[in-house]
Amino acid sequence: MQKLKFTEPIYTYHIDFVGHVNNIIYIQWMENGRMHFLDAIGFPATQLAAEEGIVPVLTDTQITYKRPFFLGDEVHVEMWVSKMNNASALMEFRFFNQKKELCATGQQKGLFIDRKNMRPKRISPEHRVAFEKFLIEE
Repeated sequence: MQKLKFTEPIYTYHIDFVGHVNNIIYIQWMENGRMHFLDAIGFPATQLAAEEGIVPVLTDTQITYKRPFFLGDEVHVEMWVSKMNNASALMEFRFFNQKKELCATGQQKGLFIDRKNMRPKRISPEHRVAFEKFLIEE
């Protein structure tokens, strides 16, 4: 299958007192990635919630930092789904600088919730096919 690839800018307000990108920014980049991902598979988050009653929520986030990003660096993000269950998915992230050096890895587990009863909801076969475009099992 394939990976979703996109770039993220680094702004001055991303820099912490140590002089590199603050750790919380990686979580923002992951959020942006999930929104890009849902758009890429044809199920924008707003459509899932409003039309289909499905709300994707996070249950776990893990990040491993390998080297820092600084102001002026380019951030190249790759993401994909590494595991697909009936009502959840595991998403992988890799963050590279302009030299193609791996700067961080991340993983998030998402759960699909029924908007009405706030309980886990199985995704439809149509959703599964869309997600599997970016499924690379490890």
